[in-house]
Amino acid sequence: MLHSDTRRLTYADTDPAGILYYASWFPKMEALWSDFLFRTGFRQDHSLAARGWTTVTRATQCEYLVAARLFDEIRLELRIGPAGTTSFPLDYRMVRLDDDALVSRATTTIVLVDGAQRAIPIPPDFRRRLEEWAR
Repeated sequence: MLHSDTRRLTYADTDPAGILYYASWFPKMEALWSDFLFRTGFRQDHSLAARGWTTVTRATQCEYLVAARLFDEIRLELRIGPAGTTSFPLDYRMVRLDDDALVSRATTTIVLVDGAQRAIPIPPDFRRRLEEWAR
């Protein structure tokens, strides 16, 4: 696992029955990725000016395996998969701490783009970092 964070689900995360609303995972996944980048010095708000590229989300999918409920404590886990030419996958697991149940898993495809929002090849220095993080 590359990075993780633990969150307790709040009322804002759930539907009126207290079950996690399906779209609630997506902001949490983005927050985990952004936090990881920030901690490693790859600030997204500086990337385009400093490096000439930034990252955008191309696709995302999420499988809901077990219901998560109000006040469940969830560990969100981040892993990075093998990089392609212009993109790489982020793999997420959401695990309920009370019973270690895998409640959801997701993948997001991240693409590097230039200032005109055109996909660009992953630069060698960033590719090396991705390979280190994928181990």
